[in-house]
Amino acid sequence: MSSPRTTWSHLGVALRAMLVLTVILGVGYPLLVTGLGRLMPARADGSLVTDTAGTVVGSALIGQSFTDADGAPLPRYFQSRPSAAGDGYDAAASSGSNLGPENPDLIAAVEERRAAVADLEGVEPAAVPADAVTASGSGLDPQISPAYAELQVPRVAAERGLSEDEVRDLVAATTGPDLGFLGQAGVDVLELNLALDRLAG
Repeated sequence: MSSPRTTWSHLGVALRAMLVLTVILGVGYPLLVTGLGRLMPARADGSLVTDTAGTVVGSALIGQSFTDADGAPLPRYFQSRPSAAGDGYDAAASSGSNLGPENPDLIAAVEERRAAVADLEGVEPAAVPADAVTASGSGLDPQISPAYAELQVPRVAAERGLSEDEVRDLVAATTGPDLGFLGQAGVDVLELNLALDRLAG
């Protein structure tokens, strides 16, 4: 049985440890992270993207849809990959569909998307890339594969009265792996669509 002096000694050590850790982790660490964030204000504030008028139109980190009020694709814009996050690209509900590859609902959704993309692009369903019909694990990817971008080039060029080579040059300018060297190359859809608008305007 411990003596009262030993008990108070243990309580004193625990209290001092709690106070020290509270100062370090509750005050020091948040201040350090906030200070580091101020060194990169664009990233700390959400990597927001603005148009030529200075209006915020999205984030470089989160994809978005380019559709009309009824959800139909806007033909003058490159389309993003599908999203299973909430109602689509909802950062508060980031997730995939969580359906396995043999799930009949997922198979039906993929086939429906494949037919819709093939119809929009005027190609055979077999020519539609996988990322055009499947959502990512996060549901927030801002990029599509170069193959999906290439599939959309003829449509966007025709809608905008541009040559396909002009549109391909813009695609190439917005294509690359993360940080220039991580992972596979992807095409930033928002950046590409903004470049198209700047070219037109």
